[in-house]
Amino acid sequence: MNFSDDHHFHVATTYPFDAGIGLNRDTVAYISQVKNEEPWLRAFRFQALERFWEMPMPPRLKSHGIDDLDFHSIRYYLANHQGPQRTWDEVPTEVRMTFDRLGIPELERKFLAGVEAQFDSEAAYNRIQDAIAKEGVIFVDSAVGLKKHPEIFKPYFASVVPIGDNKFSALNSAVFSGGSFIYVPKGIKVQQPLQAYFRINAQNFGQFERTLIIVDEGAEVTYMEGCTAPRFGTATLHSAVVELIALKGAKIQYITVQNWSNNVYNLVTKRGVAHENAEIRWIDCNIGSRLTVKYPTILLQGEKARGEVLSIALASDGQIQDTGAKMIHLASNTSSNIIAKSISKGNGWASYRGMIHIHPQLENCKNNTQCDALLINHHSRSDTHPQIIIHGNRHWVQHEASVAKIDEERLYYLQQRGIPPGQAMSLCVNGFVNELIQEFPLEYSVELRRLIDLEIHARQ
Repeated sequence: MNFSDDHHFHVATTYPFDAGIGLNRDTVAYISQVKNEEPWLRAFRFQALERFWEMPMPPRLKSHGIDDLDFHSIRYYLANHQGPQRTWDEVPTEVRMTFDRLGIPELERKFLAGVEAQFDSEAAYNRIQDAIAKEGVIFVDSAVGLKKHPEIFKPYFASVVPIGDNKFSALNSAVFSGGSFIYVPKGIKVQQPLQAYFRINAQNFGQFERTLIIVDEGAEVTYMEGCTAPRFGTATLHSAVVELIALKGAKIQYITVQNWSNNVYNLVTKRGVAHENAEIRWIDCNIGSRLTVKYPTILLQGEKARGEVLSIALASDGQIQDTGAKMIHLASNTSSNIIAKSISKGNGWASYRGMIHIHPQLENCKNNTQCDALLINHHSRSDTHPQIIIHGNRHWVQHEASVAKIDEERLYYLQQRGIPPGQAMSLCVNGFVNELIQEFPLEYSVELRRLIDLEIHARQ
């Protein structure tokens, strides 16, 4: 898959379905009408819109320059088709060319059990291997999930991230379109990854996918998502909601690689619930964007539940990566692990913001948190904002944080042995994140190393 700098291209396309510019009740009504939604979902959207306007902008986002984002100048729904296609030949030409250039069909042929490709507001392509589908695994876009599998979808919809969780979850709830719905039946272990790719193509656009993954008792799945967008001179908004439910003994691994262009505001809410003896593992890479605010959260709701977040963030000139993780221990004998690494170059600003909360009357809960930051020059910035709330005294919690600059002696040593300055810098940076990059699938890890090299060389 191509996540690197040459993915910031734009393809001219027409949009027969267009909600217009600005956000109001007519915008929401148009989206609901085009999708032919049931009355309860239409009411859900209107309720969410009211909550969005009522809720103030979080002060932290104001300090990050969010006021530059004008909600009345954004397009909230654009689509050149309705419903995903089952073969690439059926996908509109300009959309197919985009995904060909990004390498999606090639990846599908090589090692994926299923693929969804979203172009602006709607999924353009969705397919799952026949052998996986015969085992009862469902992998469709959210609109299809709502219509064809309401008995599974509806009870869990907005149960992990409710409308009023935060201002941008309310916005997503009002105008959401696209995203993935996955259900894995009891005992089924999906051996190959399922992947979704979210592409923003239009200018002055907001993408608001909503993903729901339910893994039943003893089942397992790995889901990977990639996100890119062209470079425009105006702001683009990405505000997704992701809900994960791992039932008793289930395992979910959720892998994200994002390389947004530097005009994108990436403001997302991602949260999972792990029941008894279940495991949720988040592997997260954030590169690009004007501003990213993302704190994957795991609610450890059942005994012996496990949660892990491994994250990499790279903030270049003019970029803010405000990322982290939250682990909420709600049952005894639960364990969590957070490893976060950030890189700041130019005047980039990377922050780790995390929370560990162990609720009262629990025993034997464990957490390990390690956040390391690397500064490439004097103008770079890194902050760490941990919040640790522990009730009781029969728990084990460890927090470690470090900040370091690139070692000039090491760079000098490498250059004296004939390694050019840019390559020497890349070697040092890749060494810093190597432990986490190895956790990504091979295809992703190779691309990540190349992407980091491109970002570092851009400085030279």
